[in-house]
Amino acid sequence: MDFHAAIEQYARDLGAELKEKKGAWTLKAVVAERKAFMSKKKLEYVAKFRVDDEDRVLRFSEMLKETGSGVSGGGMDGDTSPGFGFKKESYRTGGGPREGTIEEQSNLFGKKYEYTFRFGDIRNRFERLAAENGYSFEYRVFSAGV
Repeated sequence: MDFHAAIEQYARDLGAELKEKKGAWTLKAVVAERKAFMSKKKLEYVAKFRVDDEDRVLRFSEMLKETGSGVSGGGMDGDTSPGFGFKKESYRTGGGPREGTIEEQSNLFGKKYEYTFRFGDIRNRFERLAAENGYSFEYRVFSAGV
């Protein structure tokens, strides 16, 4: 199995969404969800990577992303008028090369969500897949360099 096929198979095994656009890949997996009265929040693990076949390098970045939508009580966006409105929001926090760094980020969300998602396992598997296929692995803190 070639490198690209191995990555696609791993994403399927994870049950993650994998998309490619102009050579940049995005892998998304839902870590946790919270539902409340007419609102929903979701925490996702997002890995962005690029496979450089010419230089035989896998450039990899990861982050946690929280999105939410639903009805909120009271005013919206600083509006003090009474009533209800619809609100959709998204938050991101960047990752780091050590497992502790992304785990520290997950602690921020850990007060709101309960989950046992192992972020380091995904990064380690990508690093191992790269090595098995003769590619080096470069971790990037920000996905802009991917």
